[in-house]
Amino acid sequence: MPNLTLAELGAEIEANARRALSEDIGSGDITAQLIPEERLAQARVITRDAAVICGSAWVDAVFRQLDPRVAVHWQVADGERVAPNQTLFNLEGPARALLSGERSALNFLQTLSAVATRCRHFADLVEGTGVKLLDTRKTLPGLRLAQKYAVTQGGCHNHRIGLYDAFLIKENHIAACGGIAQAISVAHGIAPGKPVEVEVESLDELQQALEAGADIVMLDELSLEDMRTAVRLTAGRAKLEASGGINETTLRTIAETGVDYISIGSLTKDIKAVDLSMRLRL
Repeated sequence: MPNLTLAELGAEIEANARRALSEDIGSGDITAQLIPEERLAQARVITRDAAVICGSAWVDAVFRQLDPRVAVHWQVADGERVAPNQTLFNLEGPARALLSGERSALNFLQTLSAVATRCRHFADLVEGTGVKLLDTRKTLPGLRLAQKYAVTQGGCHNHRIGLYDAFLIKENHIAACGGIAQAISVAHGIAPGKPVEVEVESLDELQQALEAGADIVMLDELSLEDMRTAVRLTAGRAKLEASGGINETTLRTIAETGVDYISIGSLTKDIKAVDLSMRLRL
């Protein structure tokens, strides 16, 4: 599946920003009203953590929607590594707008940068192996496309976006269809041309999936020895994806078995927000 690009996300980014501002400001920022409406200010946002930055377009959208007079001057780009205390961007415009938009903007930036930072860490662990690390659907509700974009900025790759763009046939699907071959056959009939992936739990099931014409086979918690055997048996007839219980200590060894992909839910699920700070100057 192709990676998401920023060019595809324009409407999504605007909708994300609109929802964030609505839930935070509601009927109006009563605290910001303490400041005279005509007061102008400047601000800079720094990171307290080393990180890989992602989310600049969401920050821009927040301030653009809040007050188009706010100017955002970026010092870094998405995908760039930054050090603690480094300035990420500067702001200038109405003081009320800078303060009202601060939390929504930084929420996007701290979360998407956390995803990109984690992905870069994992991508570095498998550098040189040729494997592609894939995300999953374990994302924050309403921010799936944003998080999947952040994955790409950290050097990893997108699996299917949702339940509509590719088949992933798991144990329960197989049981309901009466077997692996039957499930794959039905899938090809439902949506010709859509990728068909099948989850298998043994080498015997792998063979069934290959004979039935699966495009991708997910090896669910197979041993390292069985993964190596699976690579030899498959011999390029399908792509192989390792999944299940994979962590930092096992990642490199699994990558070296020769599988094409490794999917990891924690790329988007188990993240720690990057610590950011905005400092206002009147």
